[in-house]
Amino acid sequence: QVQLVESGGGLVQAGGSLRLSCAASGVTFSSFAMAWFRQDPGKEREIVAIIRRSTSTLYYADSVKGRFTISGDNAKNIVELQMNSLKPEDTAVYYCAATRLWGTPLAAREYDYWGQGTQVTVSS
Repeated sequence: QVQLVESGGGLVQAGGSLRLSCAASGVTFSSFAMAWFRQDPGKEREIVAIIRRSTSTLYYADSVKGRFTISGDNAKNIVELQMNSLKPEDTAVYYCAATRLWGTPLAAREYDYWGQGTQVTVSS
């Protein structure tokens, strides 16, 4: 049974940093791609970053490229998202997700497993 639990959200001023963590159980990193999505109320859930450890694949949305870094720890089964130079427009609920699909799945519907989400609020 796959379970994803996020932590690390909070309130930060613009320009600050936060580190999100996703503890994954029932997931073999060699068989899954792991991703972070975010969602504002009334908007669609959008991809932030993807990591596929088996092929060393990384993907970042243009809006976060150069500011966010996704990483994975196979031994601890943890995926993290380091967020630097945060902007008010980064405010959203951030979700960890997992999929068995190959390639670089960008759509939320392509992910089978989701965490409960963690709120990130960036004040101006």
